[in-house]
Amino acid sequence: MQVTVGRIGRPHGIRGAVVIGVRTDEPELRFAVGSRLDTDRPEVGPLTVAARRWQSGELVVRFEGVRDRDAAGELRGTWLSVDSSTLAPTGDPDEFRDHELVGLAVRTVDGTDVGVVEDVLHHGQDTLVVRAGSREILVPFVKAIVPEVNVEAGVLLIDPPSGLLDLQETP
Repeated sequence: MQVTVGRIGRPHGIRGAVVIGVRTDEPELRFAVGSRLDTDRPEVGPLTVAARRWQSGELVVRFEGVRDRDAAGELRGTWLSVDSSTLAPTGDPDEFRDHELVGLAVRTVDGTDVGVVEDVLHHGQDTLVVRAGSREILVPFVKAIVPEVNVEAGVLLIDPPSGLLDLQETP
């Protein structure tokens, strides 16, 4: 599974550097010199990081083979990703990466099957998108509602407050 780590923004300077919209908690690791990044546009990737630096709070990266502003401009809007198998475990039993959660079976604490985690949203509050048949249920990803995540067993338990699952009953 591919994990998005950034998006190429505007060119920076005249030597082929670009500003990166970072989408990872580990930019120092993902954008280290020599790192190979896959792209959503196969005709321009994979790209290998030749140089990087932080400038005014923005990550500026130069890729191998991209030597001028025009070439850098052609990359604008390209999404950058890595294979999830290259990611090391976080070491924190209460921290999960999105790709670890997607596909987990969702059950209530009393054993009722609810559905499958389809996506994870990060808009202020981390939210699980659970597919329950033709319904989509949004579950806040907080310990009070999601008391247990067992990636190895492929199961995520929820203790939904009253109404969380019922609201989706009507089309």
